[in-house]
Amino acid sequence: MTFTRRQTLGALGTAAAVPALSTGLAACGSAGEQEDGTSLTILQYEDPTTAQGQGWKRALELFQEKHPEVTVDFQQTSFDAVRQNAKITLSGKDVPDVIEFNKGNADGGQLAAQGLLTDLTEQVSSRGWDAKVTESMRSFCQYEDGMAGSGPWYGIPNIGEYVTFFYNQDLFDQHGVSPDITDLDGLEAAMDTFFAAGITPIASSAATSQGFNQMWIWYSLVCAIATRDQIDDFMFVKAPVDFSAAPWAEATERFQAWIERGYVGTGISGLNFEQATVNFLSGKAAMVMWNHGVFHRAASEADFAWGWMTMPGANLVMGSSGHLWGVPEGARNKELAYEWIDITLSEEVQNLIGGLGGLPIAGDPSAITEERTREYTEGFVELMDANTLSYYPDYPVIGFLDFIQEHMQAMSNGNETAQEYLEALQSFYDEGTQK
Repeated sequence: MTFTRRQTLGALGTAAAVPALSTGLAACGSAGEQEDGTSLTILQYEDPTTAQGQGWKRALELFQEKHPEVTVDFQQTSFDAVRQNAKITLSGKDVPDVIEFNKGNADGGQLAAQGLLTDLTEQVSSRGWDAKVTESMRSFCQYEDGMAGSGPWYGIPNIGEYVTFFYNQDLFDQHGVSPDITDLDGLEAAMDTFFAAGITPIASSAATSQGFNQMWIWYSLVCAIATRDQIDDFMFVKAPVDFSAAPWAEATERFQAWIERGYVGTGISGLNFEQATVNFLSGKAAMVMWNHGVFHRAASEADFAWGWMTMPGANLVMGSSGHLWGVPEGARNKELAYEWIDITLSEEVQNLIGGLGGLPIAGDPSAITEERTREYTEGFVELMDANTLSYYPDYPVIGFLDFIQEHMQAMSNGNETAQEYLEALQSFYDEGTQK
């Protein structure tokens, strides 16, 4: 895959304020009750001020224009609350009609395997959702015996995401570094320049709670040299994975070298991703690795010119669809739930999300009028169309997110070597996948 560099951006004004979502109130449906068509309860955890949240605000308006007789309860919760309580929520007496849930075997796969989600395959076909959710975007919509990649559809995404380096163009210019880098050796040479000047090359984090940056840097190094088959074998448990061989060993050893050289800073074991983002936006680091969340933050908060780039010379780039809509098996009003999902995939809603920089999976990038947002979206579409998105590393195994973060912290502290991590990774993965 050729290296992608997107437009360098100057400092921008703050984004316009957006109103909060307003909804009616209704009790959740009770499992097993007959559909009455008078209420719709939606349980979700997106920030209403984001592009996706604003798209769903418009979707609510469209839904209620079509169904003025229906009372909609649009409930706001948190990602962690759904992850921790989904089984209880979906197996209880009061069940929402639509729920947003995390993709992957550890979350969506378990809910599907436990019979808590409705099989959406018939709706996918009859409503044409399979024409909108394509290739890598559908990989974590389908589950067979709790394993992603094939089988019935249980979830539908609205947006996608991909992980890039965001860089401080002012710092690059001041130190004679060009972002036109073609490979990992060139990236390391650039980071050596920053380090020698007393500048942290990459703002990072390694807290065991939301210290995601180190995990994303490590996995991006794996994906940079991995093949499609190697990632799919790991992600969808298609074949045994040898973590002592390529690409895992080479990438993890390189990752350890980056830690030892100071490329990711020091004292990061207690930092979370928000603190890493702030360190980048305050000019304390030349780069940060993140998804579209930093794109929007930089647009409103950065007082320096900035740009973004994929990992130089990478074969595959970390990213996937966004979180999923699902319909609980015990939902009362499933037909209304299907209509809601359909509206969120409509051209109007998808293009609204796209215009606000939300990376819609079924939008038209050419309809985006703002240049930087259009180019950022086009970069995602290129990766999506080429099937070069490599998903997120915590998806295959239950408990993998906590496991990886604990070991990222240990490596970042210098308390664990690449070899020790790979051995632990092999054991945890094999046990979790029963290989």
